[in-house]
Amino acid sequence: MDRKKKFPRESAVSMTELVLPNDTNTLNNLMGGRLMHWMDVVSAIAGQKHSNSTVVTASVDNISFRLGIQLGNVVTLRAKVTRAFNSSMEVRIDVDAEDIPANKKVSSNSAYFTFVAVDKNGQPVEVPEVEPETEEEKVLYEGALRRRQLRLILSGRMKPHEAKELKSIFDIGGQ
Repeated sequence: MDRKKKFPRESAVSMTELVLPNDTNTLNNLMGGRLMHWMDVVSAIAGQKHSNSTVVTASVDNISFRLGIQLGNVVTLRAKVTRAFNSSMEVRIDVDAEDIPANKKVSSNSAYFTFVAVDKNGQPVEVPEVEPETEEEKVLYEGALRRRQLRLILSGRMKPHEAKELKSIFDIGGQ
């Protein structure tokens, strides 16, 4: 039986937050943990929209803090599912920070989170496939398999020589 397909736009979510004093460190920068919390929330909502299920966070890829986000900035987080694998989904999150009075907006962060769709008993359930439409979505979709294999290798759930999609990146032979 073929799994239903959904477009990435169907899972797209945008969330806006204002950086308040309680969100910042002693340098008046947004605390990394607060940003990660917001990223987890927005990406979980995207996963729920795609799967029509409850989702749990399975992994978080590297989050690099390119630019500090300041007290008073408006933070916009955008998320959408890039690819689905049986019960798991990769979600891309992009974060912008805006200093509205200065009319300055910067791209601050991006990351990939992986979620697993579960039923009311916490058991994994099958999710719809992703059908990319735009060129950017197609690039993200194609890269998702390599990112997934890398995650599985790093977690010890896949042997490097089994990662066929990564052979072009690493010199992985038959060892």
